[in-house]
Parts: sequence; structure tokens; C-alpha cells
Amino acid sequence: MVSRLVPVEELFAGRHFDGEIVVLCVRWYLSFKLSYRDLVSMMSERGIRVAHTTILRWVQHYTPEFERRWKRYARPVSGSWRMDETYVKVRGEWVYLYRPVDKAGKTVDFFLSRQRDVKAAKVFLRKAMNGQRVPIKVTLDAYAASHRAVADLKDDGELPKRVVVRSSKYLNNLIEQDHRRIKQRLRPMFGLKSFETAARVMGGIELAEKIKKGQFKIGKLGGCRAMPQEIWQAALAA
Repeated sequence: MVSRLVPVEELFAGRHFDGEIVVLCVRWYLSFKLSYRDLVSMMSERGIRVAHTTILRWVQHYTPEFERRWKRYARPVSGSWRMDETYVKVRGEWVYLYRPVDKAGKTVDFFLSRQRDVKAAKVFLRKAMNGQRVPIKVTLDAYAASHRAVADLKDDGELPKRVVVRSSKYLNNLIEQDHRRIKQRLRPMFGLKSFETAARVMGGIELAEKIKKGQFKIGKLGGCRAMPQEIWQAALAA
């Protein structure tokens, strides 16, 4: 059952700050290489006094809702995926970020996991296929667990037998380059404090990257001539 989207003004009801300020801070934090304290300084120059902990709470609270609303305008990705995992530090420990892009570099999905094993790879693939077309080709690195996960999903009938699986470092350069953009955004954050917070923030960063890559039907949100704040306002509207 799909939950009802509440009117956008209800999203910010009871907040001390206007909804436009909340959206602006969250949008800038997810889109640019800024820390919470950078945003505090930027808002202060505009005569808006807000604590960095308040912006942190906004990011944690609103990012999943923003993802849900933008998803309505998503364009489909192609059926040729390049899949790989990279490392992200959370509370001083490394966790694993699974990500695929299609052959054009469009982001398919992401999955943050405490383990790097067959089970994690299967969960990730199921998540990636939920709401997307089933891939025709999947390009993996040489890590055996990922190949085993694909084979198991084929055996269970969750993935068609006809899906081509291949290993190619050359083809996977595309996803490795894409990882770098995500990691560059993470550096100014001075560390993620919990796994749950990391998953939410990663979802928001991936959303911002998808917007930059043109993965949404902007024509329905005002077109390419509309200002970013106008596009966001249209995307969030119920």
C-alpha cells in the first residue's frame, strides 16, 4: 500500500523556520561540499541564525521524504549495469557501500552494509531491482561473493537465466569514477556518527547526484530554465 503524500506545507508545520529555509539548507548540504558549520555561517550572512545541530536534524528527518517525492519523476535506467562496492567510514569503522550505474553512468541504486558478503550482495541486488527494469547485463569486479549472489538469484528464479554476467576492470572504471564523486562529498562531513544516519545521508547524496545527472523528468517540474529552488518546490509538492 502506497502511503499518502501530505501537502508540502504540512511537512514543515510547527517548525520554527520557514519550509523554504529548511529545504535550502538540506538541498545545499546534500549537493555541495559543505559541513553543517559552513551552512550555519552562510545562513548567518543572510540574517538567519540556526544551530548546526538543527540542520543536522533537518537532514536526518527530511531526506527520506524528499527522496520519496522526487522518485515520482525518475527516469528509468538502462539494462546494462556496472556494479561495485566501496568503503565508507562510520563512527571510526569501515562499512561497505554497494552501488551500480548503467552504461551511461546513471545511478541505479545504493545499499549500505556492515558486511561484504554473499548475503549483502543479494540484499543489494533485490533492492536495486525493486522499481527498476531487470538488468540484461551485469558487470562485476572479481570479488567472488558478488558472482555467487547473482548465481544464487538466478537459481532461485529472482533473476532471469538470460542475464549476462561478466567481469571487466575496463568497463567497471565507470562505477569506480562515480564512487569518487560520492567520497569527495563525504570528506567535509567530518565523519558519520551512526549507521542509520549514514544510510539517510547517503540516500540524500545519491538523490543530489541523480538530479545533477538528469535522471528526473525536469520538464514536469518547470523545465531546464526554472531555478533550482523552483524545481525543488515543484518536486516536493503533493
